[in-house]
Formats: sequence, structure tokens, C-alpha cells
Amino acid sequence: MLKILSIVWGVTDVPRAAKFWSEALDYVIRPDMSADWAMLTPRMGHGIQLSLKPAASPRARRHHMNLYTNDRDREAARLLQLGARRVENWRYPDPCDYVVLEDPDGNRFCVVHKEDT
Repeated sequence: MLKILSIVWGVTDVPRAAKFWSEALDYVIRPDMSADWAMLTPRMGHGIQLSLKPAASPRARRHHMNLYTNDRDREAARLLQLGARRVENWRYPDPCDYVVLEDPDGNRFCVVHKEDT
């Protein structure tokens, strides 16, 4: 049986991305971070780790994460304050339980409303 224990996310600036994602997810940056590699782990010790490495292209669009919360609007606002940006002209279905954002490198992710999170 396979398990996902780590996601590797391509970015253009590893230290900047490590700061953004550690604050966004309440993760801890491992002390062995360098300019070309960082590993972030959940502060509470359990969950999927996020590894950051330089991207081979300036902007990847083949992946995205869904982040679940019971208060989508509050979390989206917090992430925007951390440096995320709204994806303009996104066509949302009606009704819609998510918002599409980009991290500081332009990697897209969704903030999804889910009551039991």
C-alpha cells in the first residue's frame, strides 16, 4: 500500500516560499533549509510534509493543492495578507464552496469550505 507523506512544490524563491507556506499551513521549517531546498512539517507533528525546490520553469500549472477550512472567507483573507493573490477571471460554478488563489510564485491552490474541518 502506498501513502502520500510528502508533496514537492516547485518555486522560484525557496526561502520566500518557505516563509509563506509555513505561515499559511502552520508548519515548521526544518533547520537544514538552503537556497535550493526546504522541508516543512506540521507543527503538531502529524500530516503530510511539504518540500520546496527550485522550479525548472518560471511557472508551473500542472498541480494544485486543496486546503480545507470551516471558514473559507477568513482563511482566504489571511492568506491574501501573507502574500497570496486571487486568480482573476476564474469561472466559478454556482453555488461554489471554494476560492482559487496563487502563492507568491504563482502556484495555484484552492481554499475549500468544509464544515467538519
